[in-house]
Parts: sequence; C-alpha cells; structure tokens
Amino acid sequence: MRTTAGDATHEAVQDAATGAPAPGDGFERLTPVEVAVGMPLGPGRRDAAHPDGRPVPHDGGGARAVLESLVADALRAGPAVVSFSGGRDSSAVLAVAAHVARRDGLPLPVPVTLVYPGLGEADESSWQRAVLDHVDLAGRLVTVPVVDEERLLGERARSSLARHGLVWPAAAHANLLVESLDRGTRLLSGEGGDEVLGARRVTPWTVARAHGRPQGLRHLRELAGTLGGAALPLGPLAARNPWIGAPPWLRSPARAALRRHVAGLSRTPWRYDRATAAMVSRRVPQVLARNVQVLADERGVRWHHPLQDPRFVRALARDGGAWGFRGRTDTMRFLFADLLPDAVLSRRSKASFNGSRFGDDERDFAVGWDGSGVDDGVVDVRLLRDLWRGERPPGVTGLLLHQAWLAQGERR
Repeated sequence: MRTTAGDATHEAVQDAATGAPAPGDGFERLTPVEVAVGMPLGPGRRDAAHPDGRPVPHDGGGARAVLESLVADALRAGPAVVSFSGGRDSSAVLAVAAHVARRDGLPLPVPVTLVYPGLGEADESSWQRAVLDHVDLAGRLVTVPVVDEERLLGERARSSLARHGLVWPAAAHANLLVESLDRGTRLLSGEGGDEVLGARRVTPWTVARAHGRPQGLRHLRELAGTLGGAALPLGPLAARNPWIGAPPWLRSPARAALRRHVAGLSRTPWRYDRATAAMVSRRVPQVLARNVQVLADERGVRWHHPLQDPRFVRALARDGGAWGFRGRTDTMRFLFADLLPDAVLSRRSKASFNGSRFGDDERDFAVGWDGSGVDDGVVDVRLLRDLWRGERPPGVTGLLLHQAWLAQGERR
C-alpha cells in the first residue's frame, strides 16, 4: 500500500487500524475502545514494573535520594538533556540534574525547550527564566522553534504512521525535540509528575488532620466522596454515576468502558503508601514508556522518566507513609524546596500545546473524510468530524484522526 508519506504493508496498517498488535515491532497497541477514548485503560502487566520489563530491586533511602541516583545514572551514561517546558515537573528534574552534576563533578545537563511562535497558551518563557536563573543554567538553554512540524497529519507524522501504524500517544509520531538530538543522547523528562506527585484517596483526610477541621464545602464533599471509594463524588456506583463526564463523541460501549476505568481508579487503597506503590502497575505509564522509547530508538535517543520510575515511586510511598502529603504542592516542597523557588513549586497554571497539533492539513482531511476507518458503534462519527472541523479539536482525538487517515491510505 502506498501513502503520501511512503510505503507500509497492508498487514501492518490493517493491524494498527484495528488496534491489534503487529507482531515483533515492540509497540503496545491500544484496543479499539481505548483508541476511541484516547488513552490506555485499566491495569498493566504485573510483570512490567519497569519499562523494560526487568524486576525492580528494593532501594533504601528516601525518594529524593533515589531520584538523584536515577538522574546521576543518566548523566553518567552520555550527553544528557532535559526536556524543559518550564512546568513544575520538568523544572524539578532539571534542578535535580544540575544539583547532582555539580555535586558529583558530572557534565551539566542541557535544558532543551520547544518554542511555539504565535501560540500564546504554550508560552512558558517567564517561568523558564525564573527556573534557569535559580539553578544557574540560563546560558545553556537550547530552543527549538516549532511551526507546523508537530502537526498530527504533518509530513513527519504521516511518515511515521506509514512505517509504524497506529501508536499511542499520537503526538509521539512527530516529536521535534527527539529529532533535534544527536545519537547517544540521554533525554530526561518530567513525565508522570502530575500523577505520581498528586493527591490520593486519603489526601482530603490528611488535609483535615493537619488543620484540625474541614476547609470549606468543597473539602467536605471530597471527604464524603472518599468514603465511597474516591476523592471525587463518585462512590461505589461510579460506573453508572452521572457526575462522571464522558467525551461527547463516545457511544455507549466506550462510555461504559471509561466509566468502569474511572470506577476502578476510585477503588485505590486508602493508605497513601499503598495507593502510591500501586501506581507502577497501571497501563498508562507502561504503554507510554515503551512506545515513546521504540520511536526514539530510530534516532538513537534514550528516554529517562525518573518521576515515574518504580524505584522513585516506591521510595515516595515509603516517605509518605499511611497519611502521605497534603497535596501536590506539599509533595513538591517536601522533595524540592532547597532547589526551586516556592512560586514554581506551588504554581497552578499549565501550558497547552494542543494548538500545535491541529492545523489546515488536519481540517482539510476532516472536510473530505467520509467517516470510514472509525467504528461508528463506538464513536459518533458525525460529531467527531464536526469537532475536527472546529476551532479547538480535542487533543485526545488524535489517535482517531490517525486511525481514519490510515484507513483512507489502505483504500488507496
């Protein structure tokens, strides 16, 4: 089969379009329902506690010491860069890497950031300057401008899709940062920080315990919600709870699967340490780590995600004990108060990069798309097409866009 970006075998594209794994390619494929939802669902493999499948030894020491050890290993292995957006997680990894390099006499890490001219919601320059000045790395920042290179149906993405088929996350097909690096580079990311460093089921009670009383009506609702099995108003009937929103393009089978997934998340262990340790077996981090590494292997680049490394996660669980921390900011202060300004540790804002994924190519495809390639029993195809034609298409529909494009290429 020939596409506009090159050749791919009929079998590979067909397997990828249906979500079936193509044998021997190293990727973990998503099921058709997961493709519709836009993410892996449920628990991962119990034997994959580490991205490469090796067992993870029990590490002594606190989470900060384990994190420093993981970062030091990456710094020693070769030239190291940090994917630095300016957000809390990438800032923490960069600060730890600079601290470890100076302490151990290792080469300083190079912060690399993608710059999106004209995309205001992706501008993190003021936060980046604050972090770089604080860790004394301002003169080492490397910027990579992005115009349309990371479009979901841009030239890079189409070429990768033709070679590999349907792979989650969709944006990984056109990662300009990875493509900008030399072979042998070690790339450190802050991936997983939102989940690993965030709240747990017990967190509302930890906050109440610290203050001696609930902190308002919203806090009371959170306290009540955890009794039913979640830190949200879900309860034991979460799978049918109307409070749980579902993307509007999903039909009943996919909505039900998503609700079951959310209900499963709501039944996490009560204790902070047990809930945190259990995070290493979830499907999302396992699939993410494997798939982005397979794609990076083409460039000879090795990813490191220390914040979601099981050794760090389990050390953080031990540090937190039964009650844990009082939320994301409290966890950040516990780990990084000596390395970053408190304004960075406690910030709530986040950049958005969705505007760099959808453009004229994607909307032109949507206009001419006949609805084929996407299961109308799982997805409302007409509504999905309208969303793609709109001003702000949902980023999680990127995998469906790729599925539709692959099916069109197969027909050609």
